[in-house]
This record gives sequence, structure tokens and C-alpha cells, in this order.
Amino acid sequence: MAIEELDIDQAPPATTFADLGVIPAISEALAAVGIEHPFPIQSLAIPIAINGTDMIGQARTGTGKTLAFGVSLLQRIVLKSDEGYADLTPKGKPQALVMCPTRELALQVAEDIEVASSVRKARVLTVYGGVGYDNQIGSLTSGVDVVVGTPGRLLDLVTRRSLDLSAVKVLVLDEADEMLDMGFLPDVERLISKTPPTRQTMLFSATMPSAVVGLARMYLNQPVNVRAETQDASVTVPEVDQFVYQAHDLDKPEVIGRLLQAEGCTKTIIFTRTKRSAQRLSDELTDRGFSVTSLHGDLNQALREKSLKRFHEDKVKVLVATDVAARGIDVTGVSHVVNYECPDDDKTYVHRIGRTGRAGAKGVAVTLVDWADLTRWKVINKTLDLGHPDPAETYSTSKHLFTELGIEPGTKGRIAPPKPPEPREPRQPRERGPKAERVETNDGRVRRKRRRSGGADKPVQPDTTTSEATADQAGDPASDKPRRRRRRRSSSGLSQQAGAAE
Repeated sequence: MAIEELDIDQAPPATTFADLGVIPAISEALAAVGIEHPFPIQSLAIPIAINGTDMIGQARTGTGKTLAFGVSLLQRIVLKSDEGYADLTPKGKPQALVMCPTRELALQVAEDIEVASSVRKARVLTVYGGVGYDNQIGSLTSGVDVVVGTPGRLLDLVTRRSLDLSAVKVLVLDEADEMLDMGFLPDVERLISKTPPTRQTMLFSATMPSAVVGLARMYLNQPVNVRAETQDASVTVPEVDQFVYQAHDLDKPEVIGRLLQAEGCTKTIIFTRTKRSAQRLSDELTDRGFSVTSLHGDLNQALREKSLKRFHEDKVKVLVATDVAARGIDVTGVSHVVNYECPDDDKTYVHRIGRTGRAGAKGVAVTLVDWADLTRWKVINKTLDLGHPDPAETYSTSKHLFTELGIEPGTKGRIAPPKPPEPREPRQPRERGPKAERVETNDGRVRRKRRRSGGADKPVQPDTTTSEATADQAGDPASDKPRRRRRRRSSSGLSQQAGAAE
């Protein structure tokens, strides 16, 4: 199967979405939120996708891939407000399915599709794990037009027979390379098999490894490979200024504290490698006086959504996250992205720094490389041709750190005084009982007997058991120890025998 390729040089000269063939209802919805001019990937993909052609969309992160397929699928489905909805069979079944690797990306994609359909009022359902089934099943029962979700929960709903994919006209795999890396390929293939063979299939991703190409050859019918940059273009966004420093792990919090006060630093996303590191850094920056929230796998879905919402609404300026948030966070105004720890590979690096410099804006990406990660960084640098093979050894007091990042000289990494330790409550003296007194028994031994409370002046009663033992001992003057009293046998049978003998 041949894959036709289309580069940015072949993009149509379009200045508005209407020039691309987008219907007025969708164009008006986008214009209402200030989206009037399409990006290159949108100019290339939309005219092809609205005609029902299978497609592979490749563009750098943050360049508008979501609306490239979102606008297209909305134009190809039939909604209640359309004239042909009465003839649609079956009604209420999903006509478009979008698969995403993470919950955060699914929520973001669904939000963008809802914005584009605000005039036509498409029923969009977001499906992901970590929450109950009742609301999702209830929405499917009432009827939906577009379903956006993660493969695991989608397959669960299909297995429960709550989700019927037999009416899907458009199937989209967003961030297909990430889904394959996360091991979703079996689930994706099972979901694809539940859709009609006449569907339109689109794959979108920032990178296009051989595994994705193989998936496209298997499930796409004569696809067009749309690439919104030239062959020799960098995979990173050119509007992002990238800085790489070799820093010590113990000095990193101080470096971050000073960076957050740099000129032009408005909103910052800091990426860590582990969940524990994310929470520890979040607590450290909070103690230093910064407005911080965290996003990692140890948080339940409600807390994760709350953290993202606070960051979206500018209630907090710093988000500390693991790679679970590297894809799917589309927040306007993110000026800085910091790799607190070196990424595992080049793809992770690309998607991390892609959270800034979105939609043509400027951004700053700072990577802190520890001594143990130098080899890993050299591989990433060589693969992406970044030009930073040997990061400069940098500390929180280094002059070039202040100069390159625009930090005012003399800035400290703390904007609030450290919290004083909480005063401890004085230890209460332990109450002691009455003192024990020495009592000498009749046999010459000394024992201690504790007085009862309130009876300090009460005379000690003599030990009756000792007196009895002494009385028994009187019959044996050679014995030094008190003898025990002999127990008589009180069996009734023996007593009767004794009486008969007498």
C-alpha cells in the first residue's frame, strides 16, 4: 500500500477556516473564542479529511493537531440540528471515536471539540478510567455523537455492551506513538475491529516511528501522510529557547526557586521522573512561598482534575508533574517548562518542552542534568541535534544562570521565610502511686507492700498466710521454710467407706 505524502509547501493559501471548506456553524464557533486563522497542519489536513480520506497527520506538538481532526469529524457527522438526522439509523450511537493515551489528553481533546461544536451542539462524551461507570453508561444510553476516551475504559464499556461502535464513521488515533509505547496496541486493535470497515481513519502524532507506520499500513486505506514541516525541520518548536545545565540534585530546589522569579516567568510546568519526586518538590516550593500544585499518578482522578483546573484558571502559577502530563496539557500562557530530571528519551523531551511555545507563542525550556544522567542526555542531544552536548556545570550562584534566564542579581530561591517549628507541648509529669514500705515477715524475710491511696497513715495489716505457715513450721523446728498446708481429700465415696469400716 502506497502512502501519499503532502508537505507544508503544498498547503493551500488559506487565511480563514471558511477558505478550507469548513461550514459556517463551525467557523462561527471558532471565531467566538478568537480562533480565526488556521495553522499549517490545519490548512493541510482539513480539506483532505472533510472528504473522508484516511490520513496520517504529523506536526510538532502545540501546532493545532486537535482542531485539525476535530473540525473534520464534526463536519462529517450528522447532528440533531441537521436536516438529515431524521433519516439517520441507528440514532444515538456514536458516529465519531477518538482514542487518546492519557486521561488528561482525552479531557483536553473533548473540550476542544465541544468548543468547535458550540453552535451545532454535538453531544460529546469523555470516557476514561479512575471514575465510576454510572455517568458514562447513562450518557451512552441517552445518546452521544462523539466519544473521546482512553483504550482501557473504552474496551471495558464495549465488553459490557454499553458502547456500540457499529455506527462509527470517523476513527481518530491521537498521539498514536504514545499509545503504542504504553502497550495499548492490543486494546486499540480490538476496538478498531468493532468499527465498520467503511469508516474513515486518521492517525495524528508529533513523531512517526516505524510502529505507527506499520499500524497505518494495516488499518488505513490509501492514506495521505500530511506533514506540517519540511523534512529537515527540527522536531522541537523553534519559538522555544532551550537551556541545558549540569546541576547537583541538592541545589536544584534553589535553582528552581530563583528561576521562578525570572523576567517574563508567568506560568511554569516542572517535570519530574517519579511521583515521589513530584510531591517532594511541590512541598518544597510551597514551603519556599510559591503558589504550587502537583499532578502525578498517586492522586485520584478528582484531585488531578482539580489541580489542572486551578492551573488553567491561574489560581496557581506552578505545576509540578510527572510524564503523565507531558501529553494533553494545553494551557495558554505557559512561559517556562523545566525538566527537573533528565527525560528518559528524545520523545519524552519533545513532548515535555512542547507544553510551552504553543500556537506561535514564545517559550523557555530549561533542563537540569545530573552527573549520572550525562550519558542519557548526550544521546537525546545527538538524536534531536540540539547543540548542547556538554552542559555547563551550574549552581544556584552561577553568574551565567542569572544572565541567560533573566534573573535579577541577588535573587534568592525563597519568597517567604521558613516556617518556624511548631512548639511542642510540655511533657506532663507522670503520676506515681503511693510509695511502697518495707515489711518484715515473721520468717525474717523482707517484702515491699504498696500502700493504698489515701491510706498513708493506716497501719499495715499482718500477713495471715505467713502466720499460718509459721504455725505449721512450729512442729518442725529444723525447717527453715514455711510448709504448705495439706489438702484433705473430700470425696464423698471415701467418706462413706470410712464410715462402713468403722
